[in-house]
Amino acid sequence: MKSILTLIIVNKVYLKNHEEIELIRESSLIVSKTLGMLAAEIKPGVNGLELDKLANTFIRDHGGIPGFLGLYDFPNTLCISPNSEVVHGIPNKKPFENGDIVSIDCGVLKSGFYGDHAYTFPVGEINTQTKKLLKITKESLYIGISKFNKNNRVGDLSYSIQKHNEDNGFGVVRELVGHGIGNSMHEGPEIPNYGKRGKGKKFKNGMVIAIEPMINQGTHKIKQLSDGWTITTLDKLPSAHYEHNVALINGKPQLLSTFRYIYESLGIKSNEEIPFLKN
Repeated sequence: MKSILTLIIVNKVYLKNHEEIELIRESSLIVSKTLGMLAAEIKPGVNGLELDKLANTFIRDHGGIPGFLGLYDFPNTLCISPNSEVVHGIPNKKPFENGDIVSIDCGVLKSGFYGDHAYTFPVGEINTQTKKLLKITKESLYIGISKFNKNNRVGDLSYSIQKHNEDNGFGVVRELVGHGIGNSMHEGPEIPNYGKRGKGKKFKNGMVIAIEPMINQGTHKIKQLSDGWTITTLDKLPSAHYEHNVALINGKPQLLSTFRYIYESLGIKSNEEIPFLKN
């Protein structure tokens, strides 16, 4: 997660070698396993603080340090953003209800490198339009990943995410962007979810980025709450958020994170990650 509303923008790009990429993968997979564990716990009546405590224990039991806790003074392990909250929601005691959606963003620091990704979970049965929002947002994540290659620039990736969502009638948040990741949670380049083809930084081998569409059911406009963290949609309609960590290796994108543990927990079958897996 990176918000130009709240965080210092870091533009410097650090190219990673094989060993560094593998360390980022290790941190990212702890995040993946944490989200997989949480997937089984998300149901009506559960609250965000309960999930936050579970995640903190799980991350530490797996040799990691919660990456968000204390980062820029954020007070918790997870960002938990239900319904109209876009990102950076602070976990609280309000129980989830049937029909909610809950975006969970999680970070881990291990061996000096960060992993950071997110998933939007349905709580019980959700309505048809919200199902479409989740489906299209997640599709746009993988469309964006496919554009992360040696022949493209940031704008090519950003445009592809924007087009898929806007073609389906959804609003693409402008003020919140993806980012590079490594020794710092937020490195260059910025990865917006909107843009123009052929513009922006050229992708290079060794780049590791967090691609994270943040997509609203209605307007793309957002606002920040008085807690200084929570970002919500301006029209109070739902928002979805999916995120992967991806490395550029031999000119092609390779996933360092996975939703496989979530899918195993929820009984979902998917081949969406196959084109981007390590050979």
